[in-house]
Amino acid sequence: MQPFCKKVSKVTSKYDIHIQGLENKRYTYEFEGGNEFFEFFEQDIITSGHFKANVVIDKNSALLQLFFDIEGIIEMTCDRCLEPFEEPVHLKEKYIYKFGDRHEEITDEIEMIPQNTATINIAQHIYDFIGVSLPMKKLHPRFRNEEEDEDDKFIYSTEEGDLEEEKEETIDPRWAALLSLKNPKDGQN
Repeated sequence: MQPFCKKVSKVTSKYDIHIQGLENKRYTYEFEGGNEFFEFFEQDIITSGHFKANVVIDKNSALLQLFFDIEGIIEMTCDRCLEPFEEPVHLKEKYIYKFGDRHEEITDEIEMIPQNTATINIAQHIYDFIGVSLPMKKLHPRFRNEEEDEDDKFIYSTEEGDLEEEKEETIDPRWAALLSLKNPKDGQN
């Protein structure tokens, strides 16, 4: 169990911010991460890539507001052709730590922490923000324009006459003769 604890402290301790004793003002921190960071979370969504995160903390007596500006490249595998490609990421997010008497996650963006908390770790926040920003459908850039064109086509008609005209145009002429026997027009038998 010890080797895992060393890995945890080695990988995530880079993302610790010591908040105890900070004055009520703004602070700026810079973080970087690569494959080791994403491998730490032991999941299949993001396996490799790199990023730089600029984090501004605005501290007052009641809370900490964290403003994340994350930029990087995430390596993904295309769902269609299974080729690897690089997905650029640039996002800005906000997270709030409120000081209170216990530790509790209030919402996805707000967390309560005890007043005497010495350190916060933002590794999970960075990972979550990057993961949520990635497209659900992982397509190689060469397929994206093709997919957008298909998605933009939407045909809808409320008039029944338009639909019947289309059917008549697409009927094979050999079947048209048989169809006329079935549906005689204006006194023709």
